[in-house]
Amino acid sequence: MTATAPRFGLSTVRQLLAATVLIGTLIGALLAGASPASAHAALTGSNPKDGAVVATAPKEVTLTFSEEIAMGDDSIRVLEPSGKRADQAKVRDLGSGGAVAYGVDLRPELPNGTYTVAWRAVSADSHPVSGAFTFSIGAPSKTTVALPSQEAGGGVVGLLYDVARYASYAGFILLTGGAAFVLICWRRGASVRALQRLVVQGWLTLTAGTLALLLLRTPYTGSGKLADAFDLGGLQDVLDTKTGAALVSRLLLLGAAALFVAVLFGAYAKGAEQADAVEDAEGAENADGADGADGAGAAARAQRNDLAFGLTIGGTVVAAGIAATWALSEHASTGIQSGLAMPLDVLHLLAVATWLGGLAALLTALYGSPSIERAAVRTFSKVALSSVSVLAATGLYQAWRQVGSWSALTGTPYGQLLLVKIGLVVVMVSAAWVSRRWTGRLAEVAESEAEAESEAVTVPEESEESGKSEESGKSSGTSDPERVAQLARQQAAVVTAEKKKARSADPERSGLRRSVLAEASIAITLLAVATVLTSTEPGRTEEEAAKAGGSAQAGAAAPAPTGPTEITLPFDTGGQNGKGTVRLTLDPATTGTNVMHLYLNRPDGKPLDVPEVKVSFTLTAKQIGPLPITPTRVAAGHWSADPVLIPIPDEWQVQVTVRTSDIDQTTVDKNIKIG
Repeated sequence: MTATAPRFGLSTVRQLLAATVLIGTLIGALLAGASPASAHAALTGSNPKDGAVVATAPKEVTLTFSEEIAMGDDSIRVLEPSGKRADQAKVRDLGSGGAVAYGVDLRPELPNGTYTVAWRAVSADSHPVSGAFTFSIGAPSKTTVALPSQEAGGGVVGLLYDVARYASYAGFILLTGGAAFVLICWRRGASVRALQRLVVQGWLTLTAGTLALLLLRTPYTGSGKLADAFDLGGLQDVLDTKTGAALVSRLLLLGAAALFVAVLFGAYAKGAEQADAVEDAEGAENADGADGADGAGAAARAQRNDLAFGLTIGGTVVAAGIAATWALSEHASTGIQSGLAMPLDVLHLLAVATWLGGLAALLTALYGSPSIERAAVRTFSKVALSSVSVLAATGLYQAWRQVGSWSALTGTPYGQLLLVKIGLVVVMVSAAWVSRRWTGRLAEVAESEAEAESEAVTVPEESEESGKSEESGKSSGTSDPERVAQLARQQAAVVTAEKKKARSADPERSGLRRSVLAEASIAITLLAVATVLTSTEPGRTEEEAAKAGGSAQAGAAAPAPTGPTEITLPFDTGGQNGKGTVRLTLDPATTGTNVMHLYLNRPDGKPLDVPEVKVSFTLTAKQIGPLPITPTRVAAGHWSADPVLIPIPDEWQVQVTVRTSDIDQTTVDKNIKIG
């Protein structure tokens, strides 16, 4: 038989276009009406400010954040230029009236110089955040403090944590979706070894991933050292956090899930086999015109249905509880409308698990079990369609909450990842549409085969049975019951092998296997993108942080390109040989350490040797300075200073004082861009 690929008519294309337009309209309406929200915490202010130069040492350093965070006593560190701790290692909560602020007291009698403030915290959505800035007492100076290049949650620990997060999602999908496929679509699958292994492997993967997340939580949010994963003190601190409580709750629910799996593949599978055997016996007796086991069959079916109903209710509760451990501790638990976002996030995760996990179960059944009925495939097609509908509705709401604007959708990593995810979902739905068409062809073939069998001319059952008995007697040559049972098993194995070979050669079933395999391949990539999204700063928060930084630097000049910068200032002290020009170069003209050179020349271009030159930098807009610089004479007309420390990028005013005699001096100024 030659397989014909499913054809898409004009009406199908119109339906797909209409659905695309509708989805685009909904996304546009949601994004257009967005309002501010937060997910990852962001530093919104500090005292002293970043780059500030204060005359006297402050008594404390305070930090203000955009949302609730968790901090320990070592979460804020203030370091002297030498690298020595300048704080008293005791973080205080200074929040009031909805503001989120923390502070740390400084030691008395701190020396002048540039101080580094490094902080690390855990935001309300369970992700670690960190940062650092500098301020100076008296005047900027050199500092030996090296800021950490690794972001919070990065490095080897961050990689392992992400792998454990991915494994947890994958395990939840296989466990929940595989069990749902058995209970809803194919109850006989409870006794299929391949499906049993799939669901059990899902449970094991989710359990292992959850344990790994619990152990890695301490180094992930703290030191970043893998050895701290086995720090019992740190583990106790994790258990006191929202994320720790969620992970422990997940482990307890996994205990209930283990009982569910045991009943599903134990008592329920055995009951389903018994009910099927009774139904087969009833069918044979009815074919013989006898009235026999109607009561036994009804009782077996009722027992199986009752157990299936109990497993469905219990499994749904356990699966929803496991999904809630993510919703209560990650993005859905913060920001606007969290009371609505958390239950919708649970529905979103359940829909994903039912669709993708059921897809994995269907693929396993198509390749590992030749006995799956066409009705089971059609049922899953309907379940998948419902799951995709729930997935689309809840996903649109989540996109609006976490992105909020077209600019964040296209201009932030979160929005760009979301676009990739949407593209993968569209491709996967397209593949699912092809699978649905193959499923329809399976049903058509099944109906035609049934009609052909009913119209076929068969020999009378009595003569057929007698013929079978005679053939069996001839082949066996004995009446030994053990020998008869052995022959029956051999014949059953041959029949099963023939059925499997016939189904493998079925072109419709082969086409369905290929399309489902394509769906599963896309699903693996989709799950990876979704996992990365859970650890990426949402677009709303990133845009808000950028706006906060922009407002803090309102009115500042655009930073100049890095590299040597040069200005020339004419001067006239009024005395003899008092006229000339000073050429000032600053390299590399960026924040931090710079090298400054001054070249003084007469009007004829020859070097002008003077007894003294002074330089200062002032940033009037930020009330920083003047920062005095005393250059050293290198040669006649050549002075230099190294280092010249500039705390922040902006347009600075440079003042140069030139003294040509004991009584003749002048000060000239000019702006210079430092970026």
